[in-house]
Amino acid sequence: MGEKQTILVVDDEARMRKLVRDFLTKSGYDTLEAEDGVSALDLFFERQTEIALVVLDVMMPGKNGYEVCREIREYNKTIPIIMLTAKSEERDELEGFAEGADEYIAKPFSPKILVARIGAILRRTAPDAGETVIETAGIRLDRAAHTVTIDGKEVELSYKEFELLDYFLQNKGIALSREKILDSVWNYDYFGDARTIDTHVKKLRSKMGDKGDLIRTVWGVGYKFEA
Repeated sequence: MGEKQTILVVDDEARMRKLVRDFLTKSGYDTLEAEDGVSALDLFFERQTEIALVVLDVMMPGKNGYEVCREIREYNKTIPIIMLTAKSEERDELEGFAEGADEYIAKPFSPKILVARIGAILRRTAPDAGETVIETAGIRLDRAAHTVTIDGKEVELSYKEFELLDYFLQNKGIALSREKILDSVWNYDYFGDARTIDTHVKKLRSKMGDKGDLIRTVWGVGYKFEA
């Protein structure tokens, strides 16, 4: 797979870190490990140019995963973050997305599934050999540079917001169900609530300003981008 990509694994359970590390190593990744939120942030800011993705536990002593996610997002809007949690309540999941998480996996989980999701995310964030720039209605999305400008002004989007906007632009004028968006943008069989999509669309619309109105709600179906 060429040069190895490095994954930062943050969990206060040594057994869990070893389990994830072993599967990642077998799959050809390098890993960095942290046992709490403070050391995770120290490691992230020291080595962030090397880190391709962060796997982040929610329940940790000191700084919890939500706090770590928030601090990473203040400095890096695009690095993918997968949050792990023993909690399964919907409000906890939505809090994770609100802080900028891209994916959310409830414990116990299959390490094979985690590695598959990591691979899917990293493939989607890799530069695409095909068309790299989409422009419409004053919105310019550059996949290779992972940037979005609206009327010439750069807009900072998280990895998942960027993917969501990209999908809308590719499917301009088409009504898209929440299920289809989940399947296409999240790229796996997602068993959560459709409100996951609503949360991301709300944040994306907010960051797009007036252009956010181009993402229209199709009642009883989902959403449609109309330029």
